[in-house]
Amino acid sequence: MELLENLLWLCKIPSPPGEERSLADALDQRLAARPLASPLRRYGNSLVAPLTRGTGGPRVLLVGQLDVANAGQRGEARTEDNRVLGAGAAEKSGLCLMLDLAERRPPVRADITLVFHARGECGFDGSELRVVLERDAELRGADFALVLRPTDNKLQLGSGGSTHATLAFTGRTAHSGLPGAGVNAIHKLARVLSRVATFEPIPDVVDGLTWYEMMNVTSAHGGRPGSVVPDHLEVNVHHTYGPSTSSHASQERLMALVDRVGAVRFEELSRPAPPNRNHELVAALERSGVQGVEARQTWTEVASFTALRIPAANFGPGAERTMHARGEMTGLSELGQAQTILDRWFATMT
Repeated sequence: MELLENLLWLCKIPSPPGEERSLADALDQRLAARPLASPLRRYGNSLVAPLTRGTGGPRVLLVGQLDVANAGQRGEARTEDNRVLGAGAAEKSGLCLMLDLAERRPPVRADITLVFHARGECGFDGSELRVVLERDAELRGADFALVLRPTDNKLQLGSGGSTHATLAFTGRTAHSGLPGAGVNAIHKLARVLSRVATFEPIPDVVDGLTWYEMMNVTSAHGGRPGSVVPDHLEVNVHHTYGPSTSSHASQERLMALVDRVGAVRFEELSRPAPPNRNHELVAALERSGVQGVEARQTWTEVASFTALRIPAANFGPGAERTMHARGEMTGLSELGQAQTILDRWFATMT
C-alpha cells in the first residue's frame, strides 16, 4: 500500500519545529523527479509544487506543515492493528496525501498547488507559511485552500484564535523562616491561578458550529529549593477562543486576569477565522463523504488564508485527539478513505 509506505517514510525523517530541513530536502528530491506544471519553488524549508494548470477549474491549494511537536515519543513509526503509530503518524498523514497526489496523479478538474511549509507549530507570526505567502504572488490568487490537518476525516471549518502570554510576578527575597520577611512572588500567583483553574469553557456558536473559549496555564518557572522567598515567577497562559472574539479582546481579558498583581507579556497572537460553510467548494467536500462537519477548535493556517480573503477549511485522516501525544496515530482505513474523499471532491470541480 503506497499510502502506508509514504506515511512511514515521512515519519522516519524527524522534523521538530525549526528543524525541518532534512524533510524539506527529501521532499524536494522526490517532487523534482515528478512532472510538475512549473518548476518547484522553495522558500527556506518550505516548498511550493504547482501540480496542474490549464484545467479551467478553480485554483486550489493543498497545504500541509512539515514540523511535528515533540511529545516524547521514542523509536520510529510502526504499523500495529491496522494503524500507524509513532511521532508524526497523525500530523504527517496530510503530507502523505499530498505526496500521493503528486505521484499517483489522479484526474482533477482544478489547478492544484501543493504547499509544504515549515514551522506550522509556531502560530501565525512564527510559521514559515507567512513568508511563503508574502513572497509567492501566485498563491495569493488562489480560490480556495484546504489545510490538511488531523480531523478524523471530518470537515472542520474556521479556526479558533490563540493567545500565548507570559504572566510575570515579582517579590522580594528573604529567609523563608522569618515571619513577614520578603514578598513571595509565587504566592502572588494564587489569586490568578484560582481564576484560571475554575474557568469553565464558554461556547461561541457561529453558523451553527460551536467553538469553546478556554484558558490554561501551560508552564511555570520561578523559585528554587531551599529557604529563600522567591522574588520572581513567570507562567505561560494559553487563551483559545472562537470567531466572535477578537485578538484584541483576548489581550484585554488576560490583562484583566492579572489585575495589576503582575505584568503581562504577549508572546503569540493568532487570530481566529470564521467558517465558510456556504462556499461551493466546502459544500462539495461535505458531499464527498466526509465524516461530519464541525468547528475547528484550535488555531490552524485557515486563519492565515482568511486574512488574505482566501476561503479555506481543514481536513485530514489523522486522529485529532492524538496530536501532541505519545499515542499519535492514523488508521489505515481512514488514510484510504481520505484519499477517496479527495478524489471525489476533485471530480466535482468545474
